[in-house]
Amino acid sequence: MIPADTPIWLAFLVAGAAMAVMVALRYFMASGLFAWMTRLVRPGLYSGQNQQISMEIRYSLIAALIYGAPAGAVFWLWNHHGFSLLYTDWGAYPLWYLPVSVFLYLFAQDSWFYWSHRAMHRYPVLFKLAHSVHHKSRPPTAWTAMSFHPLESLSGALLVPILVFVVPIHLAMLGLVLGIATIMGVVNHMGWEVLPSRFVHSTLGRWVISASHHEKHHEDYGCNFGLYFRFWDRVCGTDRGFSQRLVPDHPSAQVGV
Repeated sequence: MIPADTPIWLAFLVAGAAMAVMVALRYFMASGLFAWMTRLVRPGLYSGQNQQISMEIRYSLIAALIYGAPAGAVFWLWNHHGFSLLYTDWGAYPLWYLPVSVFLYLFAQDSWFYWSHRAMHRYPVLFKLAHSVHHKSRPPTAWTAMSFHPLESLSGALLVPILVFVVPIHLAMLGLVLGIATIMGVVNHMGWEVLPSRFVHSTLGRWVISASHHEKHHEDYGCNFGLYFRFWDRVCGTDRGFSQRLVPDHPSAQVGV
């Protein structure tokens, strides 16, 4: 633990570094696990992509630093000074608020990602400056999820640290949000569909991002901008269904349904 009387610049430095290590470990554990699964289930899928994967890991480690810095600073401020609306008392809010807070955070992340992501594709200067790095992964792999230019990483890294000052959330529920973010980020870039076909094509699956859906974005940059949900893609007419490479025999591979 960092003492409360530590100079703030040093506390932020140490807390940010510690959080960056945790983000990096989370990345290696999740991406490593699903890369291992890919070798077992889809042997040879990533053949010839070693150089690309090395690039993805380098950018992801930089992203871990950028995501870790503000998260560590906010955590230290909360832990020692009570800043933010994070809480640990299970009785502080009604139990029904726990899943509601998770949804609010996920929807806020999804909304910010959709509109910032869409803007980076709409304006060539933004795409060239930042987002083009992510699309150097052709096709994406289990190591792609955090492969961003530092500017794009920064745009995503600030949202949750800001949200904790606006929307109350239990520390355990915040951990769940971050876990969902990590798993979905990796799974949706794997290059094959890990979710059961029955779920992907179900009523619920029509509103949730999957590898089949996000792969379509990496094939056709003008569509499928969402992070977790297909809500904004559907509302804004940018949903183009699934990748024909991943689900070639399903009608939704052609259009959003």
